[in-house]
Amino acid sequence: MSLLLPILAVAGALSPLLTLAWLWQVKEWRWDRLLEHLRREGWIGQLWGKSRPLVIALYIVIVLIPVGIYGLSREALTGLLGVLLATAFLSIVQIGLRRQHKPIMTKKAITVTGTAGLVTVGLSLYWSSLLESAFLLPFLILLQPLTLTIAWLLWYPVDMILKRRILSRAKAARNAHPDLTVIGVTGSVGKTTTKELLACVLKDLQPAVTPAYLNAEIGVARWLAKTLQSGPEPVPGPVIVEMGAYRKGEIATLCSFTKPTLGVVTHVGTQHIALFGSQEKLFEAKSELVQSLPTDGRAFLNGDNDLTRKMASISPCPSVIVGTGGSCDLEAFDIEETSGGVRFKLVLRSLGEGGAQDIAFDVPLLGTHNVTNILLAIAVGEHLGVKLERMRDLLRTFTPLSKTFSVRTEAGVRILDDTHNSSIASMKAAIAWARSQPEERKILLTAGLIEMGDMQSPAEQELGALAATIFDRVIVIDPQSAANFGAGGTTVEILSKKSATVPSGSLLVCAGRMAGSSIQKILPSLDGTGVTR
Repeated sequence: MSLLLPILAVAGALSPLLTLAWLWQVKEWRWDRLLEHLRREGWIGQLWGKSRPLVIALYIVIVLIPVGIYGLSREALTGLLGVLLATAFLSIVQIGLRRQHKPIMTKKAITVTGTAGLVTVGLSLYWSSLLESAFLLPFLILLQPLTLTIAWLLWYPVDMILKRRILSRAKAARNAHPDLTVIGVTGSVGKTTTKELLACVLKDLQPAVTPAYLNAEIGVARWLAKTLQSGPEPVPGPVIVEMGAYRKGEIATLCSFTKPTLGVVTHVGTQHIALFGSQEKLFEAKSELVQSLPTDGRAFLNGDNDLTRKMASISPCPSVIVGTGGSCDLEAFDIEETSGGVRFKLVLRSLGEGGAQDIAFDVPLLGTHNVTNILLAIAVGEHLGVKLERMRDLLRTFTPLSKTFSVRTEAGVRILDDTHNSSIASMKAAIAWARSQPEERKILLTAGLIEMGDMQSPAEQELGALAATIFDRVIVIDPQSAANFGAGGTTVEILSKKSATVPSGSLLVCAGRMAGSSIQKILPSLDGTGVTR
């Protein structure tokens, strides 16, 4: 039994270890995002599940307390073996049924998770070497957050050295191209769509564009170093860099090695406000892009958003304001939603020569909220010498990225997929868009908001009130968010295996971060002939 006990203990601890490693990786190995998630979702359930803490509690009551009172006995050893078998069985079943979350095996994930596993093995062997300490083995399950933290701390200095090396390579590559045009794009929402719109209008200039959903400093640094290759040869055209942040200083770090010459800010809202601490700090973080621009650069700002417009006053270079209201350099009017996108007319006032111009644009991008994103791309294109007529033609061919306010039909249901976004602004846009759609039956499926802190409850209540006037059904994945939506005055269902499917011919609006499997749960299934049932 000398090896059986530690083997069972490690097997029982494997599932909590993999789950936490997966969750931490999803949160980009960031303490602030991980802790905010645990605060919102509940520590016990997220770290250990529901059954394991109950098993440990029963073990304490049935085995450990009697051992403390009456001493060691055969029954106590049997109880120890039984709880180790039970927890090992839970892990094996979870992994065997493919219900076990596990991290993507990057070098960092392998290193940190593997080190935590070695710490767990070492503790299990040490505790099982003495009969008295062997009774601690079941607690290895509860210690997995600690072992993973120890592993992270052990490798942290190496991680920082590698990070500085990556950033230095990217900076050297950028310095080798002093005349390069770099366009930084940031904002609480809309930055990915705007980046893709920029790539579309600047197509003739052969831009280099950060890959889909890559906007953090290490990923951008690796991409930039590879793209520029630290050589003196010129790149084909401008470089478009999406810039994301969860804290002040992170966009400044991105700007320190990308050195943007043009800056685009889409919107300043409340996304990730629990991490920033306040909207003022969020504003300051997004302003880092504008403040990093050279005096001969240009800032392009969404004038429909007051905080974004405010950045013009702190910009070291001239600013271009776009919007759908007054006092803008580039304005859209006669805006209408079409079956395949948006249509508007554009007036160009203080850009270029020739005075005001009136040109109609028809863009296959849903949602009138996207008009300002289109205007930002047009303003940058005009600044770089692309003719308005050419941009109009290019934008007619635009294809949005999947999961960013994109529409598809599946199993007879028209689906608005906006599951890359999770902000109150993007959800309001999705709800407003649904109001104008022709389907008689409309269903909202949402994961709720994330990283909103104290603002989450009132924000979700507001969304619930808006949804109540439009949707026949509101299905929420997260129980806490479901309660908030319900408090807003709408009848809410919590998504489960028993949730009724969405009838064919309906409109299903999917808003907020969620897995594709959540959508599939409520879509009609297809029989062998392709007919929904």
